[in-house]
Amino acid sequence: MADDVTLEVAGLAFAYPDGRQALFGVDLTLRRGERVALLGPNGAGKTTLVLHLNGIHTAGAGSVTVAGLPVAKENLTEIRRRVGIVFQDPDDQLFMPTVGEDVAFGPANLGLRGAALQERVAEALTAVGMQEFADRAPHHLSFGQRRRVAVATVLAMRPEILVLDEPSSNLDPASRRELAQILQSLDVTLLMVTHDLPYALELCPRSVLMDGGVIVADAPTPHLLMDAELMREHRLELPYGFNPSVAL
Repeated sequence: MADDVTLEVAGLAFAYPDGRQALFGVDLTLRRGERVALLGPNGAGKTTLVLHLNGIHTAGAGSVTVAGLPVAKENLTEIRRRVGIVFQDPDDQLFMPTVGEDVAFGPANLGLRGAALQERVAEALTAVGMQEFADRAPHHLSFGQRRRVAVATVLAMRPEILVLDEPSSNLDPASRRELAQILQSLDVTLLMVTHDLPYALELCPRSVLMDGGVIVADAPTPHLLMDAELMREHRLELPYGFNPSVAL
């Protein structure tokens, strides 16, 4: 049903100022509550696409709509509340003296104050299991803890869509598992850009494969990962001994 659509990308094309064309007419629809992995080799256009979802990039052609609201200059404040992007390096998002202040930054900019702001911060930190670290300096945390706080800074905005760029990168096995459990617990639409194919299989029932600035496949994750010819053609490789058919 149309009212279930939370993200609609239609005919999206984009070229960088140097003339390099990065997207060639991308169509993508996400329904409310879906969990979708965005896969593809380096240079496929994945990050360029993601940066259109909250207006960091502006479409050269086509459109992006979030919950019926066009991604356009006049709507950017609301769009950036609805679409939260967690970047690969948490240090790109953590810049305040304490964890609590980092998580409070976004909601405070929307006008939240006092007890309501503190409640929002506590809610976001609790969601990622970091409520006891509110008064700590981010640079005193482990990398995995900083990534969880970066997720909390976005959750504090109560987004409709959570976009994660390589969420499992540089995490040790325990931190990787803990983050997966957190992401599985969230009641939010999830779009995850990743090269970590087992993580995609664990967290996202559906996967979209991009290459050359277009979407070349959109299928249930196990089916896509078991298509050896498709994987080979687009330079994706499963870890040694990993069998995606166990998810069927």
